[in-house]
Amino acid sequence: NDIVNARIANITISQSQTGKTVENKPEWKATVKNDCICTQSDLKLNCNGFQTVEDVESSVMSKSGGECLINNGGPVIYSSNLSFIYAWDTSFPFKPISSQVICS
Repeated sequence: NDIVNARIANITISQSQTGKTVENKPEWKATVKNDCICTQSDLKLNCNGFQTVEDVESSVMSKSGGECLINNGGPVIYSSNLSFIYAWDTSFPFKPISSQVICS
């Protein structure tokens, strides 16, 4: 579906090191942003192979198999930022795979 693909392309994930280390691994802050004017819910990222030595706040990102659900499946509104912290040797290449688009 081209419309859905265009909207999922409006989900950006930026990452930066926080400067802290956890179990000798750098801590990363991942920020999920919706650049689409439409709200998106039930947003899932591909996180197959994702590892962390630091617990991730499950209300922001919860992993199930190779998918990660953002914001418990709740709405990610336009220009809002949702961030979570994890710790691993390298940043993980999170990629949005699906969402429900809500346009009024």
